[in-house]
Amino acid sequence: MPKYVVRHGVMRNLGVFAARGRDEFSRGAQVIARTSRGLESGEVLCEATDEAVAHLIDPQQGQILRRVGEDDIRDLRKMFEQERREFEAANREIERLGLEMQLVDAEHLYGGERVVLYYLAEGRVDFRELVKTLAKDFQTRIEMRQIGVRDEAKLLADYGDCGKPVCCNTHLSEMPPVSMKMAKLQRATLDPSKISGRCGRLKCCLRYEYDTYQELQRDLPPIGADIITNKGRARVLAQEILAGQILIETEDMRRMVIDSSDVLTVLKREKRRREDGPSQADELTTETATENLPEDLARLEDTVLRDDTEPADMGPTDLDDESEEGSESQ
Repeated sequence: MPKYVVRHGVMRNLGVFAARGRDEFSRGAQVIARTSRGLESGEVLCEATDEAVAHLIDPQQGQILRRVGEDDIRDLRKMFEQERREFEAANREIERLGLEMQLVDAEHLYGGERVVLYYLAEGRVDFRELVKTLAKDFQTRIEMRQIGVRDEAKLLADYGDCGKPVCCNTHLSEMPPVSMKMAKLQRATLDPSKISGRCGRLKCCLRYEYDTYQELQRDLPPIGADIITNKGRARVLAQEILAGQILIETEDMRRMVIDSSDVLTVLKREKRRREDGPSQADELTTETATENLPEDLARLEDTVLRDDTEPADMGPTDLDDESEEGSESQ
């Protein structure tokens, strides 16, 4: 029984789904599948080979029932129209109840098993009355899911500054945090408008080459180190990581750029200060540790990297017994 990697749901979840019998599907095939949530439409990405599955983190399991047919297409169009009506109805109810939350999107599963409402909020929200009302109006189960700003962009954003569809809505299944350290190491501009994405946080692409930069940097002597070159003893002032070069200052105070291959020996950095005070290298090496990021730059970092009191992005909000009963159709 062949298995395939299938992308499904508005959050573009990835799962390993088994086909029925000897059914075979090619990349891009639109299918109806049974997932842990119910019946959903999805897209086949590739065969679930060992190599492909190894790249997935805790993939969901399910079964591909059939290809999307003409009847399914008509039902999906009706479902999308219904989603818009449900979104508007939920928004009106949120305003009526005065809940401190922002509704981002509504997802109606193809099989009608549930309606998932995605929302933003600063903290926990008591939505039990909301769930009861909507479950009665929609006649199905209501699931409330609190998301973060990156997930909001994943749901709503279209194109990035590069002119291509945003990464979070195409090939990214996981969105690890991005820090200003990654931007600085790659010598990216620190203009907030240029390094932030549609979500208002640091662009995910700053992480793509970060490991490569780190690996290349390991081959260079650290800033502030004393080295021996074919031109004598010198101190490292700066690094050009991609070029594999360093800016040095010789003992006669001359500065020049040399290749890392010209470094013969890396000496231990002197612990005592020079009589004329700290050198530029000293200032460069302590700058990162002592500087405080401006507020507009600090807020671009993901919440998990900041020492503030803002709530972290949360996953599905657990319903208590009372709200669980109200979330199901009577």
